[in-house]
Amino acid sequence: MNIWHPYTQHKTASTPIEMIRGQDAYLFDAQGNQYIDAISSWWVTLHGHANPILAAAIAKQATILEQVIFAGFTHPQAQKLADNLLSILPKNQQKVFFSDDGSTAVEVGLKMAFQYWHNQGITHKKRIIALHNAYHGDTFGAMAVGERGGFTAPFAPFLFEVDFVLAPTPNYEEESLTKFESLLKTGEVAGFIFEPLVQGAGGMCMYSAEMLDRMLDLCKQYDVISIADEVMTGFGRTGKLFASLHLTCNMPDIFCLSKGLTGGFLPLGITTCAGKIFEAFWSDSKLHTLFHGHSFTANPIACAVANASFELLISENCEKQRQNIILSHQHFLEKIKKNPLVKQARQQGTILAIEIETSEKTSYFNHIRDILYEFFIKNHILLRPLGNVVYILPPYCISMDDLQKVYDVIERGIEELRMRN
Repeated sequence: MNIWHPYTQHKTASTPIEMIRGQDAYLFDAQGNQYIDAISSWWVTLHGHANPILAAAIAKQATILEQVIFAGFTHPQAQKLADNLLSILPKNQQKVFFSDDGSTAVEVGLKMAFQYWHNQGITHKKRIIALHNAYHGDTFGAMAVGERGGFTAPFAPFLFEVDFVLAPTPNYEEESLTKFESLLKTGEVAGFIFEPLVQGAGGMCMYSAEMLDRMLDLCKQYDVISIADEVMTGFGRTGKLFASLHLTCNMPDIFCLSKGLTGGFLPLGITTCAGKIFEAFWSDSKLHTLFHGHSFTANPIACAVANASFELLISENCEKQRQNIILSHQHFLEKIKKNPLVKQARQQGTILAIEIETSEKTSYFNHIRDILYEFFIKNHILLRPLGNVVYILPPYCISMDDLQKVYDVIERGIEELRMRN
């Protein structure tokens, strides 16, 4: 094997499973085994694998315009996608910047925030606040604003300083808010970046829209740019099209988008911003330009499939599918939280997380992860626990029967843990 796989310790990991085909919520391996993809293949597949509508959009665009430099040029699919996104994002979002993936969307958001102040000659606002337990990507800027630990330890000397506060989860709400405001009072904070309502890779930790509203209210009070990393939470995952739409008083200044943007078919990143952000770059000086770009920025084929995915996303049928998943999760939540091995079960929209009791601390490196992962795979369910946290984040096309199979296998996996103990 000459491939180096992500997040894989090859000396101890099992041999990778060769998948040769996908259809709807299923993946099929080289031996003909069928798996239910209960995590949307790392949270990207909205409408199912090999969706014919999305595949057709790619094929059509490939015969029209496959690529064009985006500096000094534009094309219809990019403009259509910008219009589509702005029609469902909060009304304060006015400009759309294209990039390649979630990490780069975050990099762009951070650069926008820093340069917003630089272009105005404001030199004392140079710090970023982020949440403990955060994950924003694996490029250097994104790593810097993520939780420091095993993932980032080799690179710690090279990351810029960030002020971290506890996520305002239950039991830590006031502590988080007090620390947050004390940092804002220094007047040195340029921006605040956060995963709204659900911290994904950190264990699907969840906090309330009310608390985020209070934090963004303080950002407004102390003139700090707010950056919503909706890479995972966007496109319906939390019950609304964007997690930030659960807020009632404030909206972020910047949105970072990717993953479900193209329905899982092609990589694409987008960073949108409020008009005031763009105005700080509107200048006679070329030095006020946002110097960021990629060879495949706004690739026409990626934009075309994103537009096709958008039409499916806003359809009445997709809304019904999401609501069915939400209701099904709610019923299973009430059942599974009574299991004595379940420390906590939590839900936000189509995301369900189950935290297993363990003698170790809750962590990505908890040994329970490998036991449960192998059990799920043997039972032909693709679930990838975050340590001792099992989560379900399915494609919207999943049937209720298949979702019940996923629940059943999770219960059996928890029973397997009990028997081992």
